[in-house]
Amino acid sequence: MSQPAKSEIVLSVHNLFKAYKTGFIPKRSPVLKGVSFSVQAGEIFGYLGPNGAGKTTTLKCLLGLIFPDSGEIRLFGESHLSLTAKEKIGYLPENPYFYEYLTGREFLEFYARLFPSDRGANREKITSLLRLVGLEKAADLQLRKFSKGMLQRIGLAQALINNPELVFLDEPLGGLDPIGRKELRDVIVSLREQGKTVFLCSHILQDIEMVCDRVAIIVAGRIVAQGALEDLISEKILFTEITVSGVPKEDLENLGEFLSVRGERALLKVYEEPKIDHVLRLVQEKKGKIHSLVPRTETLEDLFVGMVKQG
Repeated sequence: MSQPAKSEIVLSVHNLFKAYKTGFIPKRSPVLKGVSFSVQAGEIFGYLGPNGAGKTTTLKCLLGLIFPDSGEIRLFGESHLSLTAKEKIGYLPENPYFYEYLTGREFLEFYARLFPSDRGANREKITSLLRLVGLEKAADLQLRKFSKGMLQRIGLAQALINNPELVFLDEPLGGLDPIGRKELRDVIVSLREQGKTVFLCSHILQDIEMVCDRVAIIVAGRIVAQGALEDLISEKILFTEITVSGVPKEDLENLGEFLSVRGERALLKVYEEPKIDHVLRLVQEKKGKIHSLVPRTETLEDLFVGMVKQG
């Protein structure tokens, strides 16, 4: 499969509107209110927002599972409903359901048969995918015996069975332990290294910040910010965290905000730069010790929380 150029737009969404009828006396409630964004080839694009913001509704519209009231969706320059465009995508839903008496290998073999290829090629492809998601040893285990993390991995392998150019992942890291999240993040990054494009729907901000090239934040059905993370997040120092020992607490009270005191060590948050010098001089005068001094810049979480509050 030839890889698209980095600057190529593989997904474009323009002015998407969607409303649902709710209540005993049906009343249309808008969910998407003019959503527009684009995704470039070869990037990991993060789509985030609080619960109920419209993330899953957007994703269902993109996949053709539901139809927007108005707006345009283009996949690889074609209508998102085009069969040739759909052949190039893979999808892992937030809560996938699998037939639990199939083994991991049988499950992938079943989905592989939905696409035109011979069984020999399928066996080779399935072995490669099991290796990619770290399930080689569990290949012949029934899915009912899989853990939550293992089910997420086999679901990701299923989303890649047709070697898609664009992969949609809806909350793939939800419910996983820290090790499982780290391992699945590594798999997602490896997809980018293969030249694939990843559309990652998530509310786990730390994971988004670690793997995504660009993000769009949706709040109450509207895109409130989008772009490269380095463009959205300010590098301005918000405050400095200083951990000191050997200095009486009362001498530090006017220099910053105490976050914690453990034994002789105190963690101080200092907002004003001149006061950092005061803390350093005080520690020197009292013959104390500085254990750490960490400037804190704005994070994706700060940006996200600020956008949600404004929305």
